[in-house]
Amino acid sequence: MAFEFTDTNFQEAAIESDKLVVVDFWAEWCGPCRMVTPIIDDLAQEYDGKAVIGKVNVDHNSGVSMKYGVRSIPTILFLKNGEVVDKHVGATTKAVLEQKMAAHM
Repeated sequence: MAFEFTDTNFQEAAIESDKLVVVDFWAEWCGPCRMVTPIIDDLAQEYDGKAVIGKVNVDHNSGVSMKYGVRSIPTILFLKNGEVVDKHVGATTKAVLEQKMAAHM
């Protein structure tokens, strides 16, 4: 399962991480988000210990969502050393996400 980022733990779990961080901004009512969820869960398992991969429920964590200007979901941010290094908006494939991850690991 993917890590659950919240407004409360985001600073420590994502910004201060020394690993690549992949954050999926989603909501339960979002169809494309539900398509991406199994991909995020697979990546979280496959990259355990190498990257931090998780999800932010935008309905429950508006602070993080607003900070990064998330206006469409799913939005997937890639953070390295606390900075956004890449971004993907909309449904996507596992191969696309792995390619983006490889570029920053």
